[in-house]
Amino acid sequence: MHFVGPEGPTNQGREMTFQPRMQNKISGFSVIGGLHRRHWNGVVADVWDVECIPHAGGYYVAEDPRMFIVLDAKGGGNCRVKLASNGRGTVQNYYRQALSYIPAGVELWTDVVDIQYLRHLDLHFNVDVLSRRLMDDLDRRAIETPRLMFQDPRFLHLAQLIADECLNPQPLHDLYGDGLTLALFIDLMKINRSVSRKRSQLAAWQLRRAVDYIGENVARNVRLEELANLTGLSQSHFSHAFKASTGMAPHQWQTNARIERAKEMLLSNASLTSIAAETGFADQAHFTRVFGKTVGTTPALWKKSRLS
Repeated sequence: MHFVGPEGPTNQGREMTFQPRMQNKISGFSVIGGLHRRHWNGVVADVWDVECIPHAGGYYVAEDPRMFIVLDAKGGGNCRVKLASNGRGTVQNYYRQALSYIPAGVELWTDVVDIQYLRHLDLHFNVDVLSRRLMDDLDRRAIETPRLMFQDPRFLHLAQLIADECLNPQPLHDLYGDGLTLALFIDLMKINRSVSRKRSQLAAWQLRRAVDYIGENVARNVRLEELANLTGLSQSHFSHAFKASTGMAPHQWQTNARIERAKEMLLSNASLTSIAAETGFADQAHFTRVFGKTVGTTPALWKKSRLS
């Protein structure tokens, strides 16, 4: 069989909806039940079930780093992987489960002997997105160093949970799979916690752009990722710098912006229902509750105090 990975969109599109791009030429495998794929923030996870003839194999090469994780195998044979067709870097594995990390642009050659069935998980990493999320310049040596057919119970446990979520007919909240894949990537790259340091404030233009954007979009939830992209910072860096500049977190600033807009509408005699709708609250009750928590009184009493 000859498979060619999907042609991805532009780089901008890949950041918004990351699509792995991979080429492979393999033989002796038959897919069972189709592909089970999930997208998370910077990671795509694929689960494959395949039947194998007595001697199967081929090569794979991808434009992004990835992990190839054998979750289960049936049969009395073994799987050999290598980084070149001439056998360089060959690693042989007799276990039912094993993990391999393959850097971007590196060929992986496989040779599967006397195995009847394989279930494997492929994780494709968008390093640019993950680097921005973690606010770290990732160690290029770790990114560019292959690791073939190793065993680690922590990785295998996370990989099984990720695969289960890919196969889940009623998927859990995206933050669940996102957390699992990010945890695995952090462990894989051995990313340590950064030493605490005083965060610098946003530049004047960055603060103005973020504040104006929040004010222009009070009717919906503005995501942290949007604000970070506007200012050219990672999400973590932006969040800390915004708080250093304003004394409050971005979501608190957005809540205050909504309340200020609601006050203007209250003085123009708009109904609470329309105010809630135009300032991004779920309903009138939600608006009244947040208003009371933020201002310290109800919308009606606040309006009365201003008009008396």
